Amino acid sequence: MKQFTINGNEAGQRFDKYLAKLLREAPKSFVYKMLRKKNITLNGKKATGNEKLNQGDEIRLFLSDETYLKFSGKEAAPRASTDLAVIYENRDILLINKPAGMLSQPDETKEPSLVEYVTGYLLDTGAVTEEELITFRPSVCNRLDKNTSGLVAAGKSLAGLQALSELFHDRTIHKDYLCIVKGVLKEQTHIRGYLKKDSRCNKVTVYKNKVQDAQPVETVYTPLGSNGRTTLLKVRLVTGRTHQIRAHLASRGYPLMGDSKYGDREFNKKCRERYGLRHQLLHAFSLTFPHLEGDLCEVSEKNFRAELPELFEHIIKEEHLEESYHENLE
Repeated sequence: MKQFTINGNEAGQRFDKYLAKLLREAPKSFVYKMLRKKNITLNGKKATGNEKLNQGDEIRLFLSDETYLKFSGKEAAPRASTDLAVIYENRDILLINKPAGMLSQPDETKEPSLVEYVTGYLLDTGAVTEEELITFRPSVCNRLDKNTSGLVAAGKSLAGLQALSELFHDRTIHKDYLCIVKGVLKEQTHIRGYLKKDSRCNKVTVYKNKVQDAQPVETVYTPLGSNGRTTLLKVRLVTGRTHQIRAHLASRGYPLMGDSKYGDREFNKKCRERYGLRHQLLHAFSLTFPHLEGDLCEVSEKNFRAELPELFEHIIKEEHLEESYHENLE
């Protein structure tokens, strides 16, 4: 007989969802059969599987060791070690300043992503245990392109993960970015369009009018200062689509500095030669939470900022945009 006690990271989910993680190799029919026969119980009673789990609930599996090992498919949660720049942390969430060059989430390349680094961090600090990772996996809630730096929010607990995911889905959390673009912009502008993704080449196209399979996009940009050649922009995402800022600004004739996919080749070449810049200069510098109650009440109406990478700060200074940056953001 195996016995498990539901902790805070596992509470709030349906019983059958929990069992699907605990017995990941077992067919659903086997799990429901065990529930019907009371070989799996919840707080000592027969269960159907649709119950919502609460902290402290006790689950018992009246299965042989051989059966449990066969169906548990136990394997260590993927993890990696690095020094994370943690901006804020409580029992439910983690805010991290992701460096350019790091994946936000795993992809087909199999290189470590922020998800694995967060898992490693939480294991190292004792925030989660190997046993807890069988039924709950920490994850990030907003994705930045690999070569975009800045603020990423991660859920340490199921409650935190669900609450953050709802905020990003409902667009009630405000995300602001900084970038330098080619060209001169002087007025705040709210631009709209339609974005269509080509998965074969991982590239998007922005249209002014609706086309088939395109999604609406909205971007607000505020010029912070210009040197007559380039402009430092604060950009707020109203929607959050793949490559939205990069493609949307480029479609209006203002490509991001260093952007090899949507940018200006000659402009990028000069920036690479002068600054060693080999990726788009885009940084998610601010997250602002709405009024919140419940699990995320500690961050209600708070604003969090991520420091600029050293290279970004250097380029701002060399482009003579430093005064504009400090006057408008600090």
